[in-house]
This record gives sequence, structure tokens and C-alpha cells, in this order.
Amino acid sequence: IVATGGTIATCGDFKIHTFTSSGTFTICTAPTPANNNVSYMVVAGGGSGGADLSAGGGAGGFREGQTPAAPFTGSPLKAGTGIPVSAQDYTITVGAGGAGASSPTNACSSQTSGSDSIFSTITSSGGGFGGAKQGAVAGSPGGSGGGGNAAGFGNGNVVPVSPPQGNNGGTGGGTNPFYQGGGGGAGGVGANGTAPKTSGNGGNGIASSITGSSVTRAGGGGGGQGYNAGTAGSGGPGGGGGGSNQYTGTPGTAGTANTGGGGGGGGDDQGGGNGGSGIVVIKYKFQ
Repeated sequence: IVATGGTIATCGDFKIHTFTSSGTFTICTAPTPANNNVSYMVVAGGGSGGADLSAGGGAGGFREGQTPAAPFTGSPLKAGTGIPVSAQDYTITVGAGGAGASSPTNACSSQTSGSDSIFSTITSSGGGFGGAKQGAVAGSPGGSGGGGNAAGFGNGNVVPVSPPQGNNGGTGGGTNPFYQGGGGGAGGVGANGTAPKTSGNGGNGIASSITGSSVTRAGGGGGGQGYNAGTAGSGGPGGGGGGSNQYTGTPGTAGTANTGGGGGGGGDDQGGGNGGSGIVVIKYKFQ
């Protein structure tokens, strides 16, 4: 295979194309159909944390597959086949992270899910946003679901695929004080908040070495600190942002760029953190 597009690295007999923003993957020449598969990793944008005593955002959907011609140490989510390619252009979409709501004015309407990432027939779903506004808005579904509160949590693997691309957000509840769920991650569900006022950590991300070294991506966002001096949740390993504390004047921490991490939830009168943008990686044998 001979191809262009993205940032290209050479590792032994293999080429690795990394897209941290949308672009075009162009196959200039391809071999016979028996040898024209590529390995891939497609991670969507993470959902934002909710605002004003709110839950963590879910990680972007995580999907990867391996052709035997281009092996790597992947995750339990790795499919056993790659994608066949031919001499043509492939549009690569790298999903943006969801924008966190300001608080308290827009806390009921402005938190957003992450955007999908796409390569060929593979679509990873954006992460769900965290439940918001003191239990008024439930966490939303997504690649991984947004963390929950009294109104409910978001389910993961919203567009069902096998292996699943993500997990559910954690549960929450309470009324003065509140406790928030962590956003789901690719490697595990978001932690549940616990009464009376301890918010859950974001779900774990998942490690892959498709780029040549092991990197963990797609961790969920931590829940924001509950009313009346509770405890905020931490971001899940893999780029998830932590929840913010009460009256700090700062929003939940953003998910890390190009990991698909969920944003942290906001504490009392605090905004939610932005979700992290996604990434697309393609690997193939070139000699």
C-alpha cells in the first residue's frame, strides 16, 4: 500500500497515519484484494460535563481493528479484522469534544455531546454530556454515556456495535446535598456517586499501541462537587477531566485533546468542562 494523509510515521515495515483533525486519507496504490486491509483506531469526541452541581461527560466511542498484516497490541475492544481499501480518497472525520455549558444561566440547555469520528465504514459515536443543573437534566447517551444525577444517567454504546465502543455513566442523586455520577469510559462504567455528597470518578479509558507506543484514551469525566462541601470526582485514566469544587470560580476540567476524554462536571454555580477531541489512526504494511 502507498498512501498519503495525516501525520505519517514509519515503524519497521509499517506506516502509521495519525489524524488529529479532519482530512483525507488517499490510497495511491493498493495490492491485490488478499493483502489490502489496514488496521485502524477511531475515537470520537468526548461529551462535556454538565453545569451547576452536575455530572461528568462520557468518553467518545472507541473502536479499533487489526489486520494480521499490520499487528499491534490493542485493547479488549479490538476487532479481529481491519478494513479493505482501494485506490481512492477516504474522508476522515475527527469529532470535536462537546462544549461545556456556562453556569448557572445556561445550565439547563447548553452542555453538549461530543461529535462522531469516521473512517470508511467505521463510525465511533460522540460521548454523552453529563447530567446538569442540580438534577434537572439527565446524562445523555453516547459512545460512552454521560454521568447521572436524580434525573438519570446516559447509556453507552448508543449505536450498538460489537465489541462495544463504550460504557454507561455512573448514577447520582440527592437533594441538597447532591452526588453526581462519573461519565462512562471505553474501559469501564463511570463510578456512581454516593450519598450524602461524594461524586463519582470517570470510567477508565483503554490502552492501545497502534501508534507504536501504548497510550490510554477515552476516559470519562468526573462528577462535580455536590452542594454543601462535597467531594468532586476525578477524571478517568485516558484523558477524562475532573469535576470542579464548590465556589472555586472555575469550571470542570476539560477532557484531554485527541483522547476523546469526557469533561468534568461543574460544582455549585460552576460550568462543565469541555470534552476532548477525538483521533483517527491507520496502520498498514508498506514493504
